[in-house]
Amino acid sequence: MDMMLEAYLMHEAISKSEDIPQTTEPVWILGKKYSAIHNLDEIRKDIQSRLWFTYRKGFVPIGDTGLTSDKGWGCMLRCGQMVLGQALINFHLGREWRWIPERSFRDVSYRIYLRILRMFEDRRAAPFSIHQIALMGASSEGKAVGEWFGPNTVAQVLRKLAVYDEWSSLVVHVAMDNTVIIGDIRKQCCSPPKHVVENCGKAAPKVVQWRPLLLVVPLRLGLSEINPLYVQGLKTCFTFKQSLGVIGGKPNHALYFIGCVGDEVIFLDPHTTQPVAPLPDEKSYFPLERIENADGSYHCPAASRIHILGMDPSVAVCFLCPTEKDFDNLCSQIEEQLVLPERQPLFELCKERPGHWSPTEESCSSTATSSLMGDMVKYPTKVAADAACIALKDFDRQFDDSDEDFELLG
Repeated sequence: MDMMLEAYLMHEAISKSEDIPQTTEPVWILGKKYSAIHNLDEIRKDIQSRLWFTYRKGFVPIGDTGLTSDKGWGCMLRCGQMVLGQALINFHLGREWRWIPERSFRDVSYRIYLRILRMFEDRRAAPFSIHQIALMGASSEGKAVGEWFGPNTVAQVLRKLAVYDEWSSLVVHVAMDNTVIIGDIRKQCCSPPKHVVENCGKAAPKVVQWRPLLLVVPLRLGLSEINPLYVQGLKTCFTFKQSLGVIGGKPNHALYFIGCVGDEVIFLDPHTTQPVAPLPDEKSYFPLERIENADGSYHCPAASRIHILGMDPSVAVCFLCPTEKDFDNLCSQIEEQLVLPERQPLFELCKERPGHWSPTEESCSSTATSSLMGDMVKYPTKVAADAACIALKDFDRQFDDSDEDFELLG
């Protein structure tokens, strides 16, 4: 009965008559611009091609907890999977890749896609499974398995897990205190990955070619709701070609926001409980054999949307820079479109780490007071008196991970 009710509610929520409004305003999906009048089918195909990770039931228990489902607590973990999965799809297959049901193992891109998808399967050995994310959260972030995460927590866990993906060598950088430090990122992306250092020891190269960057910027954009000052900046993030969307939610509901149209944001919702769906292994099939929609449950039929002011103010904006040129371009766009035009920017760019900050990303946990005052000293021309008042108004929760905002859902 529960499954039938959930399926009905899901169908109602993502009715194709409501997913994309008929409007002359541009529709932005992860950095790509569309017209709802002329490109409706393309928009829907793009949305359906995104990896959709939802609650699952019937998987092998996580650790010794006995938990065989993440229903009611795993929504933010699933959102983290979606943004990381999108990063890997973009990096290995390109932004223009589209999902087509009933593909053949003869298709190289399909085999790459399945390899990515299997990394998120609900099994212990998958590097980005619900098991690995939950256990890493328990061991490194103090989150017991079954506790819900905030956007910053899931970003920190993905950063730690990404070092074990030797195939992608992805750098996950979590920018803290509303500041993207360019020098820190360049150093990370031009350093050899962990497995190279461990295998080569002193012979490991000190400098390598640029490693792909997943940049996550956790933000607090208001006290209990988004401050309207930040709306335009948040919408602008979806227009950058490097956009990987926004991890966040609405009250009591973690969501993955992938685009915007007008003053509404478009999202994928993990709050549907599906049975575990094992994926095909190419070793078990002949090269030309077709697989009929075995991966269909990992793709949402249509997205949903809400007004941007309905979002929870605790978010994390995400970007992918496969090359150094992409990163340089992103920094230019942030400076020109987010920092300079805005009275109160979403976040700041800084060429090098200020001397009074902690020396590493892992340990940069300065107090709210020193960070706030530091921002006012560092950016005296940008932080005007009215902006300082806004910051002080939001002070109590500016650096809160906001786990409390994502309550358990039955």
